[in-house]
Parts: sequence; C-alpha cells; structure tokens
Amino acid sequence: MKIKDIREKSNEELLKEVNSLKEELFTLRFQQATGQLTNSAKMKEVKKTIARIKTVITERELGETK
Repeated sequence: MKIKDIREKSNEELLKEVNSLKEELFTLRFQQATGQLTNSAKMKEVKKTIARIKTVITERELGETK
C-alpha cells in the first residue's frame, strides 16, 4: 500500500487495516515456522506497511495536539 493511499483513509479505517495486517503477519510467521511459506519477502512488505500506517496515525495525533 502506498503512502498516498494511506493518507486518504480515516483513522478508523487505518486501525482496521493494521489489525488485518497483523493477522496476516501472524499467518505468515506460522507458515514460515512450518516450512510452508513460499514468498518470504511478503513478511517484510507487511511489516513496512504496518509501520507506514502507524506513522501516519502518529503524525495525525501530533498534528491535533499542536
């Protein structure tokens, strides 16, 4: 997910997206532990997307307090 797409969503939508990505990351980790993971780069991509979303949420919270 690109940063432009993330910034267009509301905070509620972003929080839902973070939860779904965390579930996906859990599934990927489980697949890796059992040797079923075919695309290990997907884990890195999901982690970065979660970080991007959390960064946008934090920016918005800091912007509101100022």
